[in-house]
Amino acid sequence: MIDPFGRAITYLRLSVTDRCDLRCTYCMPQRMTFLPKKELLTLEELDRLSAAFIRRGIRKLRLTGGEPLVRRDIMWLVERLSRFLGTGELDELTLTTNGTRLAHHAADLARLGVRRINVSLDSLEPETYARITRGGTLAETVRGIDAALDAGIEVKINTVALREDNLEQAVGLAEWAHSRGAGITFIEVMPMGSVEADRLDQFVPLTEVRRRLEERWTLTDTTLRTGGPARYARTDQGGTIGFITPLSHNFCGSCNRIRVTCTGQLFMCLGQTADADLRTPLRAWADDAPLEAAIAAAIERKPKGHDFAIRRSAPPAVERHMSVTGG
Repeated sequence: MIDPFGRAITYLRLSVTDRCDLRCTYCMPQRMTFLPKKELLTLEELDRLSAAFIRRGIRKLRLTGGEPLVRRDIMWLVERLSRFLGTGELDELTLTTNGTRLAHHAADLARLGVRRINVSLDSLEPETYARITRGGTLAETVRGIDAALDAGIEVKINTVALREDNLEQAVGLAEWAHSRGAGITFIEVMPMGSVEADRLDQFVPLTEVRRRLEERWTLTDTTLRTGGPARYARTDQGGTIGFITPLSHNFCGSCNRIRVTCTGQLFMCLGQTADADLRTPLRAWADDAPLEAAIAAAIERKPKGHDFAIRRSAPPAVERHMSVTGG
């Protein structure tokens, strides 16, 4: 799949649910309204949809949410999708998780061919973690991370930089991740969906985070790429630190990604509203030709990039929450 700007689309982020067992302050309001379960694609439909994308050239597939591991029988889908690793049609099957249920699933994920996962972790202070997540238990997520590492899964910590909540912890978070043999990526807060906080108060440009890290280490930029928007540096002690900068440094020029929601909406760009309905052709025809035609037509409409910006008291750049689109 080649978009109008000559970019090969090889990476699908597939949401399996909009639900999450946490309520992170930068992600969603405390009283979040989730979709009726009847609107979600079934696991069988998600499998069929994934197969269609893989036939079209997707080589990396990331399961997202919400929190993907809260979806009932999610391991059935992981097992089904793992067949594409065995045939060589898929290079990587992975997921992004908050880690709360990872301890229970880590061994099975490793057995089914998941070699690398991203785990969201924004603080190592139990009280701060509970405040950011609105009730999460830090020890539970740490247990999940350790279980994944023990199962032989490579872990990358994802940390959203928040000025009042964890900016002072950036070095400590990186040291903690590296001490466990994990990498870490810092992410600028994204203006998606309304939350109680003003995101301008939360926002930290990652140039500021990097300055703090460089007080601890010498950082050398690398050519490492893992299929997503992160740009990586290596410390003089061998640890890897990534930076995702949707606001301070647009990364759209090399975009190879698309996102599908748990209801079958294909979003060609995280920061735009244009979408394509895949649920209708998925359900209306047993033949996949109409579905693949809808995918092809959508790729022809993929925009050049997003228009993210944060302004004081302004509405979010995109009204849908990240948990709806898929993280």
